[in-house]
Amino acid sequence: QLVESGGGLVRPGGSLKISCTGSGRPFGDYVIRWFRQTPGKERTFVAAISRNGARTYYADFMKGRADISRRNVENTVWLEMNRLQSEDTAVYYCHADLRPDVAIVDADPSGYWGQGTQVTVSS
Repeated sequence: QLVESGGGLVRPGGSLKISCTGSGRPFGDYVIRWFRQTPGKERTFVAAISRNGARTYYADFMKGRADISRRNVENTVWLEMNRLQSEDTAVYYCHADLRPDVAIVDADPSGYWGQGTQVTVSS
């Protein structure tokens, strides 16, 4: 089970750090990916982190603005986003699967999703 938290309302140019906490399975076995979705659109890849946190990968629109990290002893992955703009408004979901390549930007259907956390960027 994955549970996201930390979403909320932030002003343009601001920062937000959201988290994804897992339970029930060895958290360190999984690559964690963040996706986001707006109404009427498909989920879009945002960032990924390898099992031990040594490798990360970002969508082009997040490069230089985000930092993904994890602490397996806490079963948690964080996504810190900076210089947020209105187009970053979306529901953010974390996904866990066993594929080790962080550059894979789709979600394995056999993986696990969280319920999502809303991020709203507005003045």
